[in-house]
Amino acid sequence: MAFFAGLVDAVAGGGGLIQVPALFAAYPNVTPATLLSTNKVAAVGGTFNAARRFLRHVALPWGIVGPAIVAGFVGSLLGANAVSNFPAEPLRKALPFVLLFLLLYTWFQPSLGEAHAPKGVSRYQQIKGVLLGLIIGFYDGFFGPGTGSFLLFGFVRFFGFDFLHASAATKLVNVATNLAAILMLASLGQINWTLGFAMMIANIVGSQFGSRLAIKHGSAFVRKAFLLIVSVLIAKSAWNAYFIN
Repeated sequence: MAFFAGLVDAVAGGGGLIQVPALFAAYPNVTPATLLSTNKVAAVGGTFNAARRFLRHVALPWGIVGPAIVAGFVGSLLGANAVSNFPAEPLRKALPFVLLFLLLYTWFQPSLGEAHAPKGVSRYQQIKGVLLGLIIGFYDGFFGPGTGSFLLFGFVRFFGFDFLHASAATKLVNVATNLAAILMLASLGQINWTLGFAMMIANIVGSQFGSRLAIKHGSAFVRKAFLLIVSVLIAKSAWNAYFIN
Protein backbone atom coordinates (compact mmCIF):
# COMPACT_ATOMS: atom_id res chain seq x y z
CA MET A 1 0.00 0.00 0.00
CA ALA A 2 2.91 2.36 0.63
CA PHE A 3 4.04 1.79 -2.96
CA PHE A 4 0.63 2.74 -4.36
CA ALA A 5 0.38 5.67 -1.94
CA GLY A 6 3.70 7.01 -3.23
CA LEU A 7 2.54 6.64 -6.84
CA VAL A 8 -0.77 8.45 -6.27
CA ASP A 9 0.73 11.14 -4.07
CA ALA A 10 3.44 11.97 -6.62
CA VAL A 11 0.79 12.76 -9.23
CA ALA A 12 -1.77 14.85 -7.34
CA GLY A 13 -1.56 14.20 -3.59
CA GLY A 14 -3.89 11.98 -1.61
CA GLY A 15 -1.50 9.15 -0.81
CA GLY A 16 -2.73 9.23 2.78
CA LEU A 17 -6.06 7.86 1.53
CA ILE A 18 -4.26 4.60 0.82
CA GLN A 19 -1.49 4.48 3.41
CA VAL A 20 -3.34 5.50 6.59
CA PRO A 21 -6.24 3.01 6.29
CA ALA A 22 -3.71 0.27 5.50
CA LEU A 23 -1.79 1.05 8.69
CA PHE A 24 -4.94 1.05 10.81
CA ALA A 25 -6.06 -2.26 9.28
CA ALA A 26 -2.68 -3.94 9.75
CA TYR A 27 -2.11 -2.65 13.32
CA PRO A 28 -5.53 -2.34 14.99
CA ASN A 29 -4.08 -2.37 18.52
CA VAL A 30 -1.49 0.38 18.01
CA THR A 31 -2.37 3.90 19.15
CA PRO A 32 -3.60 6.23 16.36
CA ALA A 33 -0.91 8.84 17.12
CA THR A 34 1.84 6.26 16.53
CA LEU A 35 0.27 5.10 13.25
CA LEU A 36 -0.26 8.64 11.96
CA SER A 37 3.31 9.65 12.79
CA THR A 38 4.64 6.47 11.17
CA ASN A 39 2.64 7.41 8.08
CA LYS A 40 4.44 10.78 8.04
CA VAL A 41 7.84 9.08 8.13
CA ALA A 42 6.87 6.83 5.22
CA ALA A 43 5.37 9.67 3.20
CA VAL A 44 8.17 12.21 3.57
CA GLY A 45 10.62 10.07 1.59
CA GLY A 46 8.31 9.61 -1.37
CA THR A 47 7.27 13.24 -1.33
CA PHE A 48 10.89 14.43 -1.31
CA ASN A 49 11.80 12.05 -4.12
CA ALA A 50 8.86 13.25 -6.24
CA ALA A 51 9.86 16.89 -5.62
CA ARG A 52 13.44 16.12 -6.69
CA ARG A 53 12.25 14.55 -9.95
CA PHE A 54 9.82 17.38 -10.70
CA LEU A 55 12.55 19.99 -10.21
CA ARG A 56 14.57 18.42 -13.01
CA HIS A 57 11.79 19.33 -15.45
CA VAL A 58 10.12 22.48 -14.08
CA ALA A 59 11.42 25.83 -12.86
CA LEU A 60 9.68 27.34 -9.85
CA PRO A 61 9.56 30.98 -8.66
CA TRP A 62 11.50 30.50 -5.43
CA GLY A 63 10.53 33.95 -4.19
CA ILE A 64 7.03 32.52 -3.71
CA VAL A 65 7.68 28.84 -3.06
CA GLY A 66 10.54 29.44 -0.60
CA PRO A 67 8.49 31.50 1.88
CA ALA A 68 5.64 28.98 1.56
CA ILE A 69 8.02 26.15 2.50
CA VAL A 70 9.33 27.95 5.59
CA ALA A 71 5.85 29.04 6.64
CA GLY A 72 4.54 25.49 6.08
CA PHE A 73 7.16 24.11 8.46
CA VAL A 74 6.30 26.67 11.15
CA GLY A 75 2.57 26.20 10.64
CA SER A 76 2.84 22.42 10.95
CA LEU A 77 4.77 22.74 14.21
CA LEU A 78 2.07 25.01 15.58
CA GLY A 79 -0.68 22.68 14.39
CA ALA A 80 0.93 19.57 15.89
CA ASN A 81 1.37 21.45 19.16
CA ALA A 82 -2.28 22.52 19.13
CA VAL A 83 -3.68 19.00 18.72
CA SER A 84 -3.88 18.40 22.47
CA ASN A 85 -5.51 21.76 23.17
CA PHE A 86 -8.28 22.03 20.58
CA PRO A 87 -10.83 19.49 19.27
CA ALA A 88 -10.45 18.39 15.64
CA GLU A 89 -14.14 17.43 15.33
CA PRO A 90 -15.31 20.72 13.70
CA LEU A 91 -12.64 20.33 11.00
CA ARG A 92 -13.63 16.72 10.45
CA LYS A 93 -17.26 17.76 9.90
CA ALA A 94 -16.38 20.65 7.59
CA LEU A 95 -13.80 18.84 5.45
CA PRO A 96 -16.19 17.16 2.95
CA PHE A 97 -17.86 20.51 2.17
CA VAL A 98 -14.57 22.37 1.69
CA LEU A 99 -13.33 19.63 -0.62
CA LEU A 100 -16.61 19.70 -2.53
CA PHE A 101 -16.09 23.42 -3.14
CA LEU A 102 -12.59 22.72 -4.50
CA LEU A 103 -13.95 19.98 -6.76
CA LEU A 104 -16.81 22.05 -8.19
CA TYR A 105 -14.66 25.16 -8.64
CA THR A 106 -12.01 23.20 -10.55
CA TRP A 107 -14.59 21.25 -12.57
CA PHE A 108 -16.40 24.37 -13.78
CA GLN A 109 -13.14 26.19 -14.56
CA PRO A 110 -11.72 23.88 -17.27
CA SER A 111 -8.95 26.34 -18.13
CA LEU A 112 -7.79 26.55 -14.48
CA GLY A 113 -4.23 25.27 -14.24
CA GLU A 114 -4.00 24.66 -17.98
CA ALA A 115 -1.32 27.27 -18.66
CA HIS A 116 1.61 28.17 -16.44
CA ALA A 117 1.39 31.94 -15.98
CA PRO A 118 2.82 32.84 -12.54
CA LYS A 119 1.95 36.36 -11.42
CA GLY A 120 5.52 37.42 -10.67
CA VAL A 121 7.43 37.68 -7.42
CA SER A 122 6.21 40.77 -5.59
CA ARG A 123 5.92 41.48 -1.89
CA TYR A 124 2.17 40.80 -2.16
CA GLN A 125 2.77 37.40 -3.78
CA GLN A 126 5.35 36.52 -1.13
CA ILE A 127 2.89 37.38 1.64
CA LYS A 128 0.30 35.16 -0.04
CA GLY A 129 2.89 32.38 -0.19
CA VAL A 130 3.56 32.75 3.54
CA LEU A 131 -0.17 32.69 4.32
CA LEU A 132 -0.76 29.61 2.15
CA GLY A 133 2.11 27.74 3.80
CA LEU A 134 1.16 28.84 7.32
CA ILE A 135 -2.54 27.99 7.05
CA ILE A 136 -2.21 24.67 5.22
CA GLY A 137 0.86 23.77 7.31
CA PHE A 138 -1.13 24.34 10.51
CA TYR A 139 -3.94 22.22 9.09
CA ASP A 140 -1.52 19.41 8.21
CA GLY A 141 0.04 19.37 11.67
CA PHE A 142 -3.34 19.58 13.38
CA PHE A 143 -5.51 17.29 11.24
CA GLY A 144 -4.02 16.41 7.85
CA PRO A 145 -6.35 14.74 5.31
CA GLY A 146 -6.36 16.51 1.95
CA THR A 147 -3.28 18.67 2.62
CA GLY A 148 -1.77 17.94 -0.80
CA SER A 149 -5.05 18.75 -2.54
CA PHE A 150 -5.39 22.07 -0.71
CA LEU A 151 -1.81 23.07 -1.57
CA LEU A 152 -2.21 22.05 -5.21
CA PHE A 153 -5.40 24.06 -5.57
CA GLY A 154 -3.82 27.03 -3.79
CA PHE A 155 -0.80 27.23 -6.10
CA VAL A 156 -3.04 26.96 -9.17
CA ARG A 157 -5.74 29.38 -8.06
CA PHE A 158 -3.76 32.07 -6.25
CA PHE A 159 -0.43 32.05 -8.08
CA GLY A 160 -1.28 31.15 -11.67
CA PHE A 161 0.66 27.87 -11.74
CA ASP A 162 -0.36 25.07 -14.06
CA PHE A 163 -1.09 21.72 -12.41
CA LEU A 164 2.36 20.28 -13.14
CA HIS A 165 4.27 23.22 -11.58
CA ALA A 166 1.75 23.35 -8.73
CA SER A 167 2.33 19.67 -8.03
CA ALA A 168 6.08 20.27 -7.80
CA ALA A 169 5.60 23.20 -5.41
CA THR A 170 3.11 21.19 -3.37
CA LYS A 171 5.62 18.39 -2.84
CA LEU A 172 8.23 20.82 -1.48
CA VAL A 173 5.85 22.44 1.01
CA ASN A 174 4.49 19.04 2.00
CA VAL A 175 8.00 17.79 2.77
CA ALA A 176 8.41 20.71 5.19
CA THR A 177 5.04 20.14 6.89
CA ASN A 178 5.72 16.40 7.25
CA LEU A 179 9.18 17.00 8.72
CA ALA A 180 7.77 19.43 11.28
CA ALA A 181 5.08 16.97 12.36
CA ILE A 182 7.67 14.16 12.58
CA LEU A 183 9.92 16.28 14.81
CA MET A 184 7.03 17.16 17.11
CA LEU A 185 5.71 13.59 17.36
CA ALA A 186 9.20 12.08 17.69
CA SER A 187 9.74 14.22 20.78
CA LEU A 188 6.74 12.40 22.27
CA GLY A 189 8.14 8.97 21.34
CA GLN A 190 5.17 8.09 19.16
CA ILE A 191 6.81 6.76 15.97
CA ASN A 192 7.53 3.21 14.83
CA TRP A 193 10.80 4.03 13.04
CA THR A 194 11.46 0.52 11.72
CA LEU A 195 8.07 0.24 10.05
CA GLY A 196 8.18 3.86 8.90
CA PHE A 197 11.53 3.48 7.12
CA ALA A 198 10.51 0.17 5.53
CA MET A 199 7.35 1.80 4.16
CA MET A 200 9.38 4.84 3.09
CA ILE A 201 11.41 2.69 0.68
CA ALA A 202 8.22 1.39 -0.96
CA ASN A 203 6.79 4.92 -1.00
CA ILE A 204 9.89 6.25 -2.79
CA VAL A 205 9.68 3.51 -5.45
CA GLY A 206 6.01 4.37 -6.00
CA SER A 207 6.82 8.06 -6.29
CA GLN A 208 9.31 7.25 -9.06
CA PHE A 209 6.48 5.82 -11.17
CA GLY A 210 3.97 8.52 -10.22
CA SER A 211 6.25 11.46 -10.95
CA ARG A 212 7.23 9.89 -14.27
CA LEU A 213 3.56 9.64 -15.24
CA ALA A 214 2.89 13.26 -14.25
CA ILE A 215 5.93 14.62 -16.10
CA LYS A 216 5.21 12.54 -19.21
CA HIS A 217 1.51 13.38 -19.52
CA GLY A 218 1.58 16.95 -18.17
CA SER A 219 -0.93 19.24 -16.51
CA ALA A 220 -4.06 17.78 -18.11
CA PHE A 221 -3.26 14.39 -16.59
CA VAL A 222 -2.52 15.89 -13.17
CA ARG A 223 -5.80 17.85 -13.31
CA LYS A 224 -7.80 14.67 -13.97
CA ALA A 225 -5.98 12.85 -11.19
CA PHE A 226 -6.66 15.78 -8.85
CA LEU A 227 -10.41 15.67 -9.60
CA LEU A 228 -10.52 11.91 -9.06
CA ILE A 229 -8.55 12.00 -5.81
CA VAL A 230 -10.60 14.87 -4.37
CA SER A 231 -13.82 13.01 -5.27
CA VAL A 232 -12.63 9.94 -3.36
CA LEU A 233 -11.49 12.09 -0.45
CA ILE A 234 -14.93 13.76 -0.27
CA ALA A 235 -16.64 10.38 -0.03
CA LYS A 236 -14.20 9.02 2.53
CA SER A 237 -14.16 12.13 4.74
CA ALA A 238 -17.98 12.37 4.65
CA TRP A 239 -18.27 8.70 5.65
CA ASN A 240 -15.80 9.15 8.50
CA ALA A 241 -17.43 12.38 9.73
CA TYR A 242 -21.10 11.46 9.56
CA PHE A 243 -21.51 7.68 9.46
CA ILE A 244 -18.76 6.35 11.76
CA ASN A 245 -19.13 7.06 15.47
